[in-house]
Amino acid sequence: MDLVSEVYEVTRTFPREELYGLTSQLRRAAVSIPSNIAEGQARYSHAEFHHFLRNAKGSLAEVETQIQIACNLKYIEEERAKALLQATAEVGRILNALLDSVKKRAAGDWGKSGY
Repeated sequence: MDLVSEVYEVTRTFPREELYGLTSQLRRAAVSIPSNIAEGQARYSHAEFHHFLRNAKGSLAEVETQIQIACNLKYIEEERAKALLQATAEVGRILNALLDSVKKRAAGDWGKSGY
């Protein structure tokens, strides 16, 4: 959710002609990450949760790519882009841990987690 807020903040300074282009695309991709996590968690199976987590990872990859594009176009300063990419890397680590956990639970490894 913090990443979404950061993306919205940084895209406020994008050129007006990008409002329906990169600004919109980057914001939608960022919002998609926590939205997919929430939707997957609300599902009734670990397999569905795993599917939505993978969708979130895809959206995260989009955000990373779009940050690089914005930096290349000089819409974001290089240091700000680096900070955003560090934030995306942290979200990626969290998603990978969630994916591993859900995969283990889906495989029936319930004993170690106390469930």
